[in-house]
Amino acid sequence: MELQINGKAAIVTGGSRGIGKSIARELAAEGVTVAICGRDSTSIEESASELRRETGGKLIPLVCDTTDAGSVKAMVTEANRQMGKIEILVNNAAAVGGLVGGLEGAKEEDLLLDINTKVFGYFRCAQEVAPYLKKAGWGRIINIAGTAARNAGTISGMRNLALVHFTKTLSMELGPYGINVNAIHPGETITERSLPMYEEQARREGGSVKEIMENIGGRLAIGRIVDSTEIAHITAFLCSPKSVAITGEAITANGGVGNSVFQ
Repeated sequence: MELQINGKAAIVTGGSRGIGKSIARELAAEGVTVAICGRDSTSIEESASELRRETGGKLIPLVCDTTDAGSVKAMVTEANRQMGKIEILVNNAAAVGGLVGGLEGAKEEDLLLDINTKVFGYFRCAQEVAPYLKKAGWGRIINIAGTAARNAGTISGMRNLALVHFTKTLSMELGPYGINVNAIHPGETITERSLPMYEEQARREGGSVKEIMENIGGRLAIGRIVDSTEIAHITAFLCSPKSVAITGEAITANGGVGNSVFQ
């Protein structure tokens, strides 16, 4: 399928590694100019260089701390200066897994930082980018949330649930300007971050990485763990004019965990 996004301009936050990096790679391979953002200048520069070599695309590394409104504003202004336009925003910058553990021992400051990064960080980026999308008369905002929005058990799962409401609200406000807004809920996903975690778990439990991954994958309908490239494929489609009929939705992409039914 021709996605019709060649020549578009996108910002991907949290783009130096993990799901964000996979999304940046996929968009660049489709001919999108991509500004990838992160807090560490070295990581962002290295990832941009790597993705340029892999895709032959145009990658622009920009340092940004999404917990700081001034940093977000400066990043968006610079992205527009270098790309000449902004048409796509992929909000992805967040701590993997969020705040883990139960109520006892949970620290308020950790939860506040988690929400400030993922919820308010997404808000700050959308607020700064929206005027450029309106000017273009077309746009896409994709919020990478998480399956914890639909499953109890993690205190900071509230951040993902908040993003569902935020996504729907933005879709209604921005829809008349030709802007679609959607969320994606990844679950367990293979990235360069996850493999060391499986290795550590294997050491603790006395098993192998293969056994750990097969055990996790066995709980999914597809029988294996989702790869970050597969989240990127979904994101690229939602960034495309082909996805015009989908807006205000939260799409779960976790390989089929559980048997709950959502209307």
